[in-house]
Amino acid sequence: MPTIHRRAAAGGLAALTATGLVLAVATAPVATAAPAATPLLAPYWTELDLTGDDQVTSDDLAVVAAALGATTDDAAWADVATADTDRDGTITVADLAAVSQRMIYDDGSFELVEASVLDMQAAMNAGVTSSVAITQEYLDRIAAYDTTLVDTGAGGRPLHSIVTTSDVALEAAARADAARAADGMTSLLLGVPVALKDNYDTKDMPTTGGCGCWDGNRTATDATMVDGLRADGAVVLAKASLDEFAFGFVSEFSSYQDAGTSTLVASPYVTSRTAGGSSGGTGAAIAANLAGLGFGTDTGGSIRVPSSYNQLVGVRPTVGLASRDGIIPLALSQDTGGPMARSVLDAAVALDAVVGVDPADPVTSRQEGAVPASYTQYLDADALDGARIGYVPSMLGSNATTLRLWAQTRATLESLGATVVEVTPPSTWSPVLPNGFASVLSEGSGSTNEFKHDLDEYVAHHLSTDVTARSLAGIVESGRYVPSRRSTYVSRDAVTPETYQAWAGPAGTHTKVLAEGKQLVTAMLDDADLDALVYPSANPYGTIGTNLRLSPNTGLPAVTVPIGQATEADATVTGGGVNLELLGRDFEEGPLFGLAFALEQATHARTSPALYGPLG
Repeated sequence: MPTIHRRAAAGGLAALTATGLVLAVATAPVATAAPAATPLLAPYWTELDLTGDDQVTSDDLAVVAAALGATTDDAAWADVATADTDRDGTITVADLAAVSQRMIYDDGSFELVEASVLDMQAAMNAGVTSSVAITQEYLDRIAAYDTTLVDTGAGGRPLHSIVTTSDVALEAAARADAARAADGMTSLLLGVPVALKDNYDTKDMPTTGGCGCWDGNRTATDATMVDGLRADGAVVLAKASLDEFAFGFVSEFSSYQDAGTSTLVASPYVTSRTAGGSSGGTGAAIAANLAGLGFGTDTGGSIRVPSSYNQLVGVRPTVGLASRDGIIPLALSQDTGGPMARSVLDAAVALDAVVGVDPADPVTSRQEGAVPASYTQYLDADALDGARIGYVPSMLGSNATTLRLWAQTRATLESLGATVVEVTPPSTWSPVLPNGFASVLSEGSGSTNEFKHDLDEYVAHHLSTDVTARSLAGIVESGRYVPSRRSTYVSRDAVTPETYQAWAGPAGTHTKVLAEGKQLVTAMLDDADLDALVYPSANPYGTIGTNLRLSPNTGLPAVTVPIGQATEADATVTGGGVNLELLGRDFEEGPLFGLAFALEQATHARTSPALYGPLG
């Protein structure tokens, strides 16, 4: 496993208003520059730390309790002055209460369904539950719900969101509990169960890519991003279903099935509908509360489509923020991995764990100096106040639900202090982009000309020697793949090295489009002084034109957040979700998180799928 150069500390919460566990504290407005480096859980959760462990615990409360009555005249005042929260020169019971509010600790009842990372940590810190108990409950939910026909209505289908569960997840959870007992909460991911799209290498579970021909692919190492999650104490719970080799938006896979057969992943909101793709298994599993957090990959929409279909927050990071080493590729010009979560907070915490420079993926060297100590520092409920948000009318589409929810969301953005600006994109740009913005959106996926080359590289460096299908031709010969994909695989196998270089090489046509596309869209943001460009990620269970191509065809980051659901009156797909996507400048995931968090806190648009509630 290559060395990944990660930050020494993860976490950091500036303002949390949704949990009910704490008081919200406003931070400075979001700036485009990364905030200064800070320790674990700073600033709100650490500024009253008295014992030097970068968090407020019972040890700090003991120090304050022992100092009750101390004043500025006492010799040891300097040791407890931080706890004088009301600045009256005396340590009082009111100060003790204020310090206690900064603990991630909740000894009330714990409900796993819709629990956030912070909820889990607070309950585990209080001893109300444990990582072993949480992990077991998620395993129980998978067993009860994933392959069971819960929806008996017309067209209802089982979720089929999980390919396999880990045989060692409970052991990992027990190690996390032991680490907490010995050292306290060392990370916001400590003991949190995570589901990974089954194109992330995991040394303790096979990595199939959704294809039956690779059922035996147990790799020798973890993907670099998985290594980061484990280093922060996360429990790798399961591998999630996906559209075979991450090609499409329906999440049809052949893993662990008879030759010539395949299965579709269902959305937990409307099970007769697909969960989207290609990260549809992750989307369905996280929405149905079958894991705490999820990770997908995105080449042309594969995080953002299932996030929209399943009312999740999805993050397509800047290409180069997180290493792709150990992830089965589709097109490395556009591939990137990222979190899918039930809240912006959870997504920010998850992203913290996986960023870093990795020599095995040289493009990650671009991030040097651009990554903050923690993305959670940007979470500010007032982040939209004074922000400038741009939109291109043609990207709104014509779907009745989407247009209704956009109108409501625009009003919300403006009520929160944002200026919403209609943007006219350039219609010309250069010989590479003759039609300007339209040329950026019309550029196709890199998978057509890159998949064979990039897959061969993965096979050479990662694929288990136990697997016999070691090329696209071998996959076709195996007969164990989604039957409808044969022509796709045959055509991709015919791509020559010369065609690949002409497309994706340093002077390739696709390479030039992506580079100039980034320049064009960045200029759009700069010229209108925008903090983000926004557009719907998808309609209810359907895509919108070429919206999904904007982020991959520029390499710029995007965060998608739920804004509501279709109603019967819309005459679309009742219950189907719609997400708003926020696109920003290179490596400015932090400001995007801030804007998305503010919108989320104002709307609380996500709903929990009624069919998949708490187990009886």
